[in-house]
Amino acid sequence: MARGNAATERHVIDVASLTETDIVLVIGPGPGVGLRAAAERARHTTGIDPSEDMLRACVDRCRDLVHAGKVGVRNGSAESTGAHDDAFDVVLSVNNIQLWDNLGAGLAEVSRVLRPSGRLVLSSHDKWLPVARQRLITAVEAAGLSDVQSWTWQPPGQLASLAFQLRATKPA
Repeated sequence: MARGNAATERHVIDVASLTETDIVLVIGPGPGVGLRAAAERARHTTGIDPSEDMLRACVDRCRDLVHAGKVGVRNGSAESTGAHDDAFDVVLSVNNIQLWDNLGAGLAEVSRVLRPSGRLVLSSHDKWLPVARQRLITAVEAAGLSDVQSWTWQPPGQLASLAFQLRATKPA
């Protein structure tokens, strides 16, 4: 997972245009590759995952950033982040949306925790999308996000599969 998703994690962070003032939520950070990369650019980054094994891997990979107060990890899911309203400037998710128990509830939670003008950037293996592309775009809009843009991206590597990516903004 760390090797296979690394290029996509970095690409999503580039697309999100993270700044040193951003407070970031990573949904399903896996072993923490993207969590670490986001934290190196942002003011603070929080990773949520329902798997204690993945949270431990994140802490191991980001130990110095955890100790510096730039990274936090906690148990949670897309549908239940445990965050306050308007808590994040950016929400990121890579190859995780297919694991969300309820797509509509997860997107509503993303909208709730994003600050006005906050950004959602997600990526999924195109073949693993839980719904058709247009249905996902419609669900993102139904959750109250706007300026939805989507595209496909081919990660580097012979075995890498095509990724569907999406960026949206919470209205100001």
